[in-house]
Amino acid sequence: MIASRKVDRLKSAVTEIRSSLPDCNIDYVECNIRKEESVKSLMSATLKQYGKIDFLVNNGGGQFFSPAADFNLKGWNAVVETNLTGTFLCIKEAYHQYMSEHGGAIVNITVDNFTGLPGMSHSGAARAGVENLSKTLAVEWADNGIRLNCVAPGNSIYSDTAAANYGAARDSSIFERSMPLIPLGRLGNPEEISAAVCYLLSPAASFVTGTTMIVDGGECVEHCGKWPTGRNNTKAYSWEEDASEKDESAGPKSKL
Repeated sequence: MIASRKVDRLKSAVTEIRSSLPDCNIDYVECNIRKEESVKSLMSATLKQYGKIDFLVNNGGGQFFSPAADFNLKGWNAVVETNLTGTFLCIKEAYHQYMSEHGGAIVNITVDNFTGLPGMSHSGAARAGVENLSKTLAVEWADNGIRLNCVAPGNSIYSDTAAANYGAARDSSIFERSMPLIPLGRLGNPEEISAAVCYLLSPAASFVTGTTMIVDGGECVEHCGKWPTGRNNTKAYSWEEDASEKDESAGPKSKL
């Protein structure tokens, strides 16, 4: 089940996923995560259709560029309510409606803000709250068989949606100014974030809880000191290329 305030985007996403994964039983629910009743309806609809909620990924969020001194209270509250309060409401409702009795895995998307987040201090503060909330509930809810972790994308994760939201292009300063700070020498992409999420949801991470996985190409440790590197000598993962390579490598199938 996927959810958003914008039904047109939900329909488009469902169509895209069904076209690439024909056997995927996916549906959507319109939901405003800042509204408690809307979140309750999301969880209830999911349980009605699928009978369980094994996983929850909180990747809804929003922010805008601005110096902190220029924030008005309305803008500050909008970002904090979406990024922090919305995450809390989804976590709490998944717990009460299903996970408290059956366990589950929760992944919260934060941001690589460990050295501050100039220009987006509202989002940095809210995401820091999400990270601490995740650590706290990882302890409180361990007896319920619930694991909570975070994935923190770097500031250098490029997507068409992000570019459109910020009125930027791939080679604009918003993204490219990060390049000299990335030891792996390139921008990241959404597939590389989703791969981290899938790991934390999977049985492979059954002994991982209360932690944050940073996916930023080493940007957060670059300040430790410069080191000569060739840069840009790694390859980005993409679903399309992965599927293409599998098709090409598939030989004749033998019968046992």
